[in-house]
This record gives sequence, C-alpha cells and structure tokens, in this order.
Amino acid sequence: MHYAITGGIASGKSWFCSKLQHHGNEVYSCDEAAKRIIRTNTTVKQQLTSIVGEELYDQQGHFQKRILANFITASAQNAAQINAVVHPLVAADYCQWRDNQSTQHTFMECALLYESEFDRLVDRVILIYANEATRLQRLMKRDNISLEQARAWLTLQMPEEEKRQRADIIIYNE
Repeated sequence: MHYAITGGIASGKSWFCSKLQHHGNEVYSCDEAAKRIIRTNTTVKQQLTSIVGEELYDQQGHFQKRILANFITASAQNAAQINAVVHPLVAADYCQWRDNQSTQHTFMECALLYESEFDRLVDRVILIYANEATRLQRLMKRDNISLEQARAWLTLQMPEEEKRQRADIIIYNE
C-alpha cells in the first residue's frame, strides 16, 4: 500500500513524517527531491535560469532559494512554469524510489499532491489538517516572514476544504 501525506504549508506534514520515520518507516520527501533536482540537474538548471533569470544561481553555481521563492509567489503563472519543469522529474524519482522499496507500505510527503496530480501515484492520501490562522502563525515563525509573505505562500496551494473532501484519512493538527 502506497500512502501520500499532504496538507497545507505549515500544517505539520514533516512532524507527522518524522513520527513515521521514528517507527522505522521510510518517507520520500517530494520537497527534498525537488531541491536536489534543482541544485544538481544540469538541464533543470538551464531551464529554470531561462525562466527566472541568471540570478537564480550565483557565480559559483549555487542555487538562490530566495530568488526562486520570490518568482514563484509573484504569480500563479510563474509557479506553474517552475512546476512544469520540476514536477515530472520528482514524479519519476518517486516512482523509482517506491519500486525499490522492500516494505509493504511506502510513504510520500507531498505538499502539492493534488496540484501536481501525484495522488495518482499512491493508493491512499493522509491529510494533515490545521486551520489557516494556525498555519499562518507557524509559517511566519518558522520562516521569519511577514503575514503578507505567508499569505502569498498559502494562496499557491489548493484550499484545505477541497483537500479534506478528497483525502482518505484526515489528521487534525491544531
């Protein structure tokens, strides 16, 4: 059985996944895979640079996360352009990882599960749910950002109510 763990930004997905790992489960992180791909895949670097600009990687070739974050939160169209480059590679990487697991159950942590259509890659979806006010407070504290910046991140994700309707299991994490 293949499970996805999803939820809005700052809902507690990583906390839940750390509990799974503590009990001996392997968890695939789509976020970590995307970061690795963005930092190491030459073709992706070229594609993202052509979309975002030369400043996305510094002169030593190091990825500038803040530049990409600003680009993504500027518009849904910008986010879609980046996702179109990165998501297919993350999906392929996950499938390869999943197929190489020897356990009966696999777990994938994916914030943009429905937006990326990665829900088609798993059997069951576990939603970690926290209300918007809680998530905004957690996000501002965690990332040391303003309320405006935190709201910009929330608007890039599917509304929590829609996720609640689609999920198989809901864990409330207020």
